[in-house]
Amino acid sequence: MKTTTPQCALCAIPVEERICCTKDGRGPAFCPTLNKRAVIDRSLSILNDPQVREFARLASVQEAECYAQRDRKPYVVHPVKPRLQEIMEFARKMGFQRLGLAFCEGLKEEAAATVHILNNHGFDTASVMCKVGGTPKEVLGIREEEKILIGEEETMCNPIAQAEVLNDAGTELNILLGLCVGHDSLFIRHARAYTTVFAVKDRVLGHNPLALIYTRNSYYARFMEKQPQEAGNSG
Repeated sequence: MKTTTPQCALCAIPVEERICCTKDGRGPAFCPTLNKRAVIDRSLSILNDPQVREFARLASVQEAECYAQRDRKPYVVHPVKPRLQEIMEFARKMGFQRLGLAFCEGLKEEAAATVHILNNHGFDTASVMCKVGGTPKEVLGIREEEKILIGEEETMCNPIAQAEVLNDAGTELNILLGLCVGHDSLFIRHARAYTTVFAVKDRVLGHNPLALIYTRNSYYARFMEKQPQEAGNSG
């Protein structure tokens, strides 16, 4: 691994001593704050676009407003807002009225509840399910043995169509709810409006994928063992 490859996740320097958090801080050999100034400066130049700058500014404002008693010294972290509330508040800050919800068929009840909440808070919503279009999986070249239900008719998930439907609906902010790995990437790639995530798909862990990380030293310890190069599925 090159020493200039950014590896912030592996930084062992205490947060209060890191160069990214304090001007007199320090960083390891792989620190992008120290090694990637040209890249960072280029990213900052994008903020010269007033719309991007305002979006970023209000996102930072929203972040701070999710905590209470911020003037308390010493400060004790006190979060007060669930994510859906954050999404609605941020949408209002940006003046977004028309929200899009792209959701998985397996979370249709959660999607209906989400739309009801958004509508009750004055938003104009458009929602589209992953199976929109009713296109058979054979269009993708999927073989029978590659289907979930072998030998059955199976409609493909179509995140590109979900994105295009919401593009056509003129949504100003899109919300992802439970799209599969890869499908979420295609949606984000093809959506015109900014996209945020409400919840992600994790079939085993009740859509709480961090449960694996939190139990990596117990129930999911097998993931911490070094493995040979994997191909295909692993259990």
